[in-house]
Amino acid sequence: MRPLRQLTPLVLSTLCSFTLFSVATLSSSAHATEQAIFSGIATAQPVFAKQGMVASQEAIASQIGVDILKQGGNAVDAAVAVGFALAVTLPRAGNLGGGGFMLVHLAKDNKTIAIDYRETAPNKAHKDIFLDEHGNAVAKLSREHGLAVGVPGTVMGMELALNKYGTLPLAKVIQPAIDLAKQGITITSDLANSLAGSKRRISQWPSSKAIFYQADGSNFDIGDTLVQSELAHSLSLIAKQGSKGFYQGETAEKIVNTIQQAGGIMTLDDLANYQVVEREPVKGTYRGFEVVSMPPPSSGGVHIIEMLNILENFPLSEYGHNTAQTIHVMAESMKYAYADRSEFLGDPDFVDVPTQQLTDKAYAKKIASKIDLNKATPSSEIKPANFGIKESPQTTHYSVVDKWGNAVSNTYTLNFSYGSGLVAEGTGILLNNEMDDFSAKAGVPNGYGLIGGDANSVQANKRPLSSMSPTIVMRDGKPFLVTGSPGGSRIINITLQIILNVIDHHLNIAESTAAARVHHQWLPDSLWIERTLNKDTIKLLEAKGHKTKVQHSIGSTQSILVDEQGLYGSSDPRRAGSLTVGH
Repeated sequence: MRPLRQLTPLVLSTLCSFTLFSVATLSSSAHATEQAIFSGIATAQPVFAKQGMVASQEAIASQIGVDILKQGGNAVDAAVAVGFALAVTLPRAGNLGGGGFMLVHLAKDNKTIAIDYRETAPNKAHKDIFLDEHGNAVAKLSREHGLAVGVPGTVMGMELALNKYGTLPLAKVIQPAIDLAKQGITITSDLANSLAGSKRRISQWPSSKAIFYQADGSNFDIGDTLVQSELAHSLSLIAKQGSKGFYQGETAEKIVNTIQQAGGIMTLDDLANYQVVEREPVKGTYRGFEVVSMPPPSSGGVHIIEMLNILENFPLSEYGHNTAQTIHVMAESMKYAYADRSEFLGDPDFVDVPTQQLTDKAYAKKIASKIDLNKATPSSEIKPANFGIKESPQTTHYSVVDKWGNAVSNTYTLNFSYGSGLVAEGTGILLNNEMDDFSAKAGVPNGYGLIGGDANSVQANKRPLSSMSPTIVMRDGKPFLVTGSPGGSRIINITLQIILNVIDHHLNIAESTAAARVHHQWLPDSLWIERTLNKDTIKLLEAKGHKTKVQHSIGSTQSILVDEQGLYGSSDPRRAGSLTVGH
């Protein structure tokens, strides 16, 4: 069946570049999936496939993933191939110089593993590293400076996933990315627009300007060819030497030299000592479904489950999809969850995160009892819980499904669009500005307006808190919905709404993806909405006391829903160039 391509104009932003990819499998469904099948009542139709599927924000990468599946690779093989390909075709988000989180569901063992390959702070980092002599946070230091770069985890994360859970050699799955970088890719409207929109940040670095703009400094035109020969060389070293070809030797030396020349403190030892961590996923239930998501240092899984627990106390299906009452109780639950995020969430290897208390249904029931159905609670009246203890909208997501029932949901990032904008000279590798995800100073918002405290303060070798939320919803012990999104601080709420749209409102995955979204993160006390939300609904929300504000489009989900009939996928129409492909 020919895949459906979904394209829309790109809404430019300079913030957060992530990519999420998911890999799902076949399972039984029931009432919640009845609308998944093509039907006359549906207002949008998903892509259908029987054998396997990839949904990503970039068409070439999606096709590479499906090609790996057709060659007999499993979901992890395809996911790793897509991850490396996106480093070439979607440079603002795909990466070698960033980090992320991966959920891997193994059908044979009926087990889900959370792989944490988040960046870490260099060994010389300390709590006051981004403060001036007066104790004030200096944003540029954590966003466009050598100090902004965390120790990258992507290469080692991909290698670990492939070696432990894949079936193909690294050289085979990385070869398509090498070929693309060496031969060049055609500049699409999406890539041309994003490079033009990020020109100030990128072109301040000569090593970056030489790659992403013409020799005379002008922008690339649509249809031009972007050749990344240095990146092809760096990829080739990884193909031959594994992660040692990145964390040691010439690539490592070039990365460290570039960072130090830009004022940073990273050393060769920081790269050589980096480690990936496998963690137990955070789990919850919602109306009979099991929700499996990423644990800390991701804040996503904990707070998705916290909000689902709160919302389980309200009849959302009776309220209706995107009605004022449904959005009202969603927004109230978001405020409480993000207030808790500001206080408790951080790297679990450094702080005690009260995951069990935050995801407890009794705790959620207490919050639900405080929600007034007719009136919005001011954020100033909402405080983090007292348990007696003390990320650009430019994100990308892809999902891959194999015929054996394995599932992968992965999100990785450079943080802002194109990260710090700094390419490590001679490598073609864009470097992250993930250090901005730490709390530079308690109570001072980061690049996404998120407030943090001591739990997420800067410490040597610590992983910054993230909103990335790769998620798999299970039914009868098998993957039912594999999803996730870019969007910085909004990722958690975007993922929440996809789950609610499918389970409570019985929308198919294409309808769930295209539906208008909202976001509230406690502070600022503002309900962000997309312009397609009904104006009458907005008036009703304002009458309840919500301060609404139309924002850029929210997120870019790439999701797969699994039914006994097959696989139903949808790429978000909010981003140009995305593509769901099946076979």
